[in-house]
Amino acid sequence: MTSPLLEVKSLKKYFDIKGGVFGRKVGEVKAVDDVSFSVMEGEILGIVGESGCGKSTTGKSILRLIEPTEGEVKFENRDITDLNAEEMRQLRRNMQIIFQDPYASLNPRHTVEKIISEPLLVHGMTSSKERESRVKELLEVVGLSAYHASRYPHQFSGGQRQRIGIARALANNPKLIICDEPVSALDVSVQSQILNLMEELRDEFNLTYVFIAHDLSVVKHISDRVGVMYLGRMVELTTKDKLYDDPKHPYTQALLSAVPSPDPDITRDRVILEGDVPSPASPPAGCAFHTRCPYAMGICKEVRPAFEEIEDNHFVACHLYGDAQ
Repeated sequence: MTSPLLEVKSLKKYFDIKGGVFGRKVGEVKAVDDVSFSVMEGEILGIVGESGCGKSTTGKSILRLIEPTEGEVKFENRDITDLNAEEMRQLRRNMQIIFQDPYASLNPRHTVEKIISEPLLVHGMTSSKERESRVKELLEVVGLSAYHASRYPHQFSGGQRQRIGIARALANNPKLIICDEPVSALDVSVQSQILNLMEELRDEFNLTYVFIAHDLSVVKHISDRVGVMYLGRMVELTTKDKLYDDPKHPYTQALLSAVPSPDPDITRDRVILEGDVPSPASPPAGCAFHTRCPYAMGICKEVRPAFEEIEDNHFVACHLYGDAQ
């Protein structure tokens, strides 16, 4: 059996809360709290959950754009949490990110050519002629024209800017791309173009994606497997067909019941969750979801459920399954 390209084990990221006159630490926000998963080469893993559940922090911690508090991240069987700055810089050629906001992630003072050629220069392509031809090639790969290279970001639409962001991520032929809600700022018609482009690029360049989004239909369209996060924890992970046809975790069931169906004759039982999402600064004891769960039992308030395999390739963190049942 081949080993996964990316393996995340017990990843945690806590942010300090400071207060008082001297700015001392008074608490911590548990943005990512013990997340584990693996991604095989050529696979697209979708990560979904509501705003503030820790999806983007997970993605940035994997690349060490934010330093993780605990846990290990293995890329090609190499633990990257121990690497120094120079080793990390060399590794970044193989691990890239597409940011959520195409307006904020491109430098407005640089031309498109400079934006895309910068990673080439950083990783050793010193010939300006080579860089220029590579930039033109990349622009055509993502559906823009070579003459766009001399323009500035403000001269493009949102969808075109995101294409430039994708071209920049592809510059050094990476193996893994973290996609941090790459289509959430775009119109629906442009979203489908970008998603189709990303699928084509995956097949053409044998890419592996971790695709972070809060739109369930987008994730279903592009992913092979889907992980659901709630309050910094992974609560369910399986193939997209299993997840959408037979969700096991009560939170996943509630999320999927909210997806509108295009067929007016299909009626779904809508699961309405009571109460608000707890604060990640003081998550509830036991299962983080028990305060809103319609099936909560006594054990849920005290014991945190293990994230374990309940069926073939179907992982769930819930006391309704496993030993407590």
